[in-house]
Order: sequence, then C-alpha cells, then structure tokens
Amino acid sequence: MTIPRPMKWRKVCSLPDRTRFGPLDSPPGPDGLLTMTVDEYEAIRLIDLEGFTQEECAEKMEIARTTVQGIYGRARKKLAEALVDGKILVIEGGEYRLCDGLGRDCGRGCRRRRWQSGRGGWQ
Repeated sequence: MTIPRPMKWRKVCSLPDRTRFGPLDSPPGPDGLLTMTVDEYEAIRLIDLEGFTQEECAEKMEIARTTVQGIYGRARKKLAEALVDGKILVIEGGEYRLCDGLGRDCGRGCRRRRWQSGRGGWQ
C-alpha cells in the first residue's frame, strides 16, 4: 500500500472582493456555471494583473513552478469558457491558506499590503 503525498496548501494573499461574474442578460442555470478555485484566481491575479513570471508566482504561493503552470492553465481555460460561452464564473474553494500580510514575501503583489491613500499608509 502506498501512502499518498501530503497536500501542499497554496498561499493566497486575500480572498477576492467579488466572487461571481458573468453576463447580465442570461439567467443562471446549472449548465451555465463555472467554478474557479481561489488558488486559480490568485495565479491569474499574480501573473496577469501584477506581472509576475510563473516562477515568481510559485515563490509567492509557496508551491512548485510546475504546479503554478497547471493551476494557471486551468484558470485561463475557465476564463475563456466564461467569456466565449457566456457562463457565470464563481470563485470559491480550492487548496489554499491566507497569508498574514506580515511575511518577508509580502509587498509587491500582496493585496494586504497595498498603499491606501485615503488612510495615509499601507493597508
């Protein structure tokens, strides 16, 4: 009997502010829903929005680059399917843990450490 490898949690800086996206002109149905996991969302955010490489993203999420590559590929496919087929995208679940915003890697790319001009400092 082989013992499965323990699951490695993916570090995520924060949960998305909005978790449901989709066309305004169609009612939701069970066939029209796609679920993107929080770790897939984080990979999209870090790579496409923040401009990190897959290797930098892997360091931020504390996982292997090949794992990021798979997560990112699944996330992009879901985004494309939602846009092209007019499906509702829901962000929930996944294998993640939230960062505390105090780690050495927090800063560039971490939503918990963004400058808040109205508050006069780092969030």
